[in-house]
Amino acid sequence: MAGSHERVLKCRGRLVLAEPGRRVKAIPDCRTESSGYLPDELMLSSGFHSDLRKIQCYGGSKLKATSDVVVVGAGPYGLSAAAHLNACGVNVRVFGEAMSFWDRNMPEGMCLRSPWEASQLSDPGKSLTIDAFQAATGERVSRPIPIRRFVAYGHWFQSRAVPNLEQRKVVEIEKNTAGFRVVLADGEAVRCGRVVIAGGIGPFAVRPPQFGGLPQELASHSSEQRNLSIFRGKRVVVIGGGQSALESAALLHESQADVELLVRENTVQWTWQSPWLHTFRPVGAVLYAWPDVGPAFISHAVARPNLYRLLPRQIQDSWRGKSVRPNGVGWLKPRLRDVNISTGLAVISANARGDQVDLKLSDGSHELVDHVLMATGYRVDVRKYEFLSASLVSALRLIGGLPVLGRGFESSVPGLHFLGAPAVWSYGPLMRFVAGADFAARSLSKSVVRARRRIVGRSIVNAVQRPQSVAVSRGQEGQ
Repeated sequence: MAGSHERVLKCRGRLVLAEPGRRVKAIPDCRTESSGYLPDELMLSSGFHSDLRKIQCYGGSKLKATSDVVVVGAGPYGLSAAAHLNACGVNVRVFGEAMSFWDRNMPEGMCLRSPWEASQLSDPGKSLTIDAFQAATGERVSRPIPIRRFVAYGHWFQSRAVPNLEQRKVVEIEKNTAGFRVVLADGEAVRCGRVVIAGGIGPFAVRPPQFGGLPQELASHSSEQRNLSIFRGKRVVVIGGGQSALESAALLHESQADVELLVRENTVQWTWQSPWLHTFRPVGAVLYAWPDVGPAFISHAVARPNLYRLLPRQIQDSWRGKSVRPNGVGWLKPRLRDVNISTGLAVISANARGDQVDLKLSDGSHELVDHVLMATGYRVDVRKYEFLSASLVSALRLIGGLPVLGRGFESSVPGLHFLGAPAVWSYGPLMRFVAGADFAARSLSKSVVRARRRIVGRSIVNAVQRPQSVAVSRGQEGQ
């Protein structure tokens, strides 16, 4: 409980923790009704940090940690979902480090491939935009959007829409008869009715098997390299033909590395080679929807996930492949003019030779390089989320590692939701991009609110229908 220099105040049905000389923050009264789960223990987060103070009520008795919803992850999808749930008055706890994957697993100097309109995080009022971030902080965000600015925007968004973020790691989630049990790295266990997984794509990095025997010093995934300038003067081969591979090659070249890009396909695919087709309103609006995900015309179906999921499965799979196939954005092309790009080649084997790598290529040639950078993308398989218990994974209906999701992104395990890339099989390729966060957050919050109303409605009906017992005193018996 609070020490001698702290005091708990109750004001208009809300509790606050006060310290001398410090502004206080109001949080909801722990006696507020909430979808069958009363928030027995409330936490107050100090800014971005997890310096949490337990607040007691009900006459000072310590209560157990419970919540309506736990959100795991604090990237664009996790923060957007939490912002909408907070606005709905849901008792939600959010665990993770804000924008950590974007901050730690993207090479310095990279930019978002998404257009401006499709790079916004989602809050109910659509007021916490990148434009609002610029106005509030004075920080100018250029186009294309640098990753470092996007990360700063994400932190700003979190401070305003998700102040209840707790920078703590979830180590296990298991199902029980009352809902879910979420175990944190520090040993705390949180009981909740629903869990929202927005854990990102970090665990899904693809490492081709031919590089499996090499140490990270010789071969690494692009998500493992934050500072590409360490390869200055080195001979580096980049594997891949997508935006990550192309931009990594450009950054390596600009860092004065001797770089070669190996692309398995016969040509490098580009999008936005004629920008006016996307930006000139009469034409662009017909060809492409606002998120600009997918080829012309197909883009409109991708931008409407509820429509997309009604299409025959064969069409969904075909359009998904066309929408997420490896390609680069046209604005990157000039930066690659002096980079050696070899197409129609694949690595057959890779062997360490001292502090270098001997690559055998599909044309029979060999190359000796200092490092191999695998920009080989991500293959989603939620079984790689280490925090999901084995019993929970076995209860999930999966298609190739992707969960089959219903209304509100709910999986075959009632109360367990998946957002972001794991939702691509059920809601389409938009879920692979930041632009999908708005649809996902709104659908999730509506689903949670509907579930709360059903629970409250059943409770009222049960209370009305419950037989009323009448106490009769002994003196009245027999009258």
